[in-house]
Amino acid sequence: MTIEDIILLRLHNQQISHNPSNSPEEVVACVGAMQAQDYAGAKWSLGLRLPRGTEADIDEAIARKAIVRTWPMRGTLHFVAADDVRWMLKLLTPRIISGSAGRNRQLELDDAIFNKSQDLLIAAMEGGKQLMRSEVYAILENAGITTAGQRGIHIINYLAQKQVICHGVHNEKQPTYALLDEWIPVSKILEGKEALAELALRYFKSHGPATLNDFVWWSGLKISDAKEGLNSVMSMLEQIEVEGKIYWIETGRYETNAIPSTFLLPGFDEYMLGYTDRTLTLAAQHAPKIVPGNNGMFMPTIVVDGKVKGLWKRVLKKDKILIEIFPFEKFTKAKIKSITSEAKKYGNYLGKNVSLAD
Repeated sequence: MTIEDIILLRLHNQQISHNPSNSPEEVVACVGAMQAQDYAGAKWSLGLRLPRGTEADIDEAIARKAIVRTWPMRGTLHFVAADDVRWMLKLLTPRIISGSAGRNRQLELDDAIFNKSQDLLIAAMEGGKQLMRSEVYAILENAGITTAGQRGIHIINYLAQKQVICHGVHNEKQPTYALLDEWIPVSKILEGKEALAELALRYFKSHGPATLNDFVWWSGLKISDAKEGLNSVMSMLEQIEVEGKIYWIETGRYETNAIPSTFLLPGFDEYMLGYTDRTLTLAAQHAPKIVPGNNGMFMPTIVVDGKVKGLWKRVLKKDKILIEIFPFEKFTKAKIKSITSEAKKYGNYLGKNVSLAD
């Protein structure tokens, strides 16, 4: 097996180069969790993995509570399947909460403030109410809890990680929050070793071939726990050595879509963010272009045959959307044609006219 084989397998197993799932929740459950701090981009990550997926499909899945947006891993927003939300939060967030203790002390946030905030928000949200962030902050401020200096978002994050609140449906392009027990009253319960095994299997089935370090990065688990999870599902995985590195993949999962392919991926897509080592798909000299100024904001990428070959962005016009492309090297006419085809797919997803900018 070669590096080229690995990246084609990743495209396939991540459901980018083929689309076996029929709903957003199937995609999310397969991948495990999908990074979602960029709301519009995260919805496109889901849409491009569905046959003829549309933004309306994703919005509908959120509204019917089949997928939910919360903070299960690395302190970062992700979409997860509703059935997985509790066991993932229980498995992954204690380490995040513990690691946030120093920052909480800096912000003068303690158990008394968190508990008071919890009581206030439960009382305000009971009965299925969804509150925008400004409304959450107003409730806290009126009770004497200042939300300035990132205190507000840290309170929200903490209560989400403690399974009190989660994201609801966007309201006028703004996130809302709801009580998790009302929004998702029932979900799967997995404990300890069983949860570790399930997370490891989901990851290597959907992201493989991948390394143990990739899994550690993605999950935020301690390396000992990640190893335990991997060891418990090793009978369902195969070990591959390529250029001195050990990769794991689901047994027999060597089928790929070998047809030359081009994709317009959003900035925080799992294809980029799902691995600690991105050198397989992104040449080192181009890495700074993906995160300009090292500001943590990943740019949307043009992926050609598994390799990042440029950037793109959308420009909203009155009656259409223009796609501007920024190739690392000049694209051939054939590549421009395939990018145009992908732009049309993006237009179908949005239900809008989309074309490449001149």
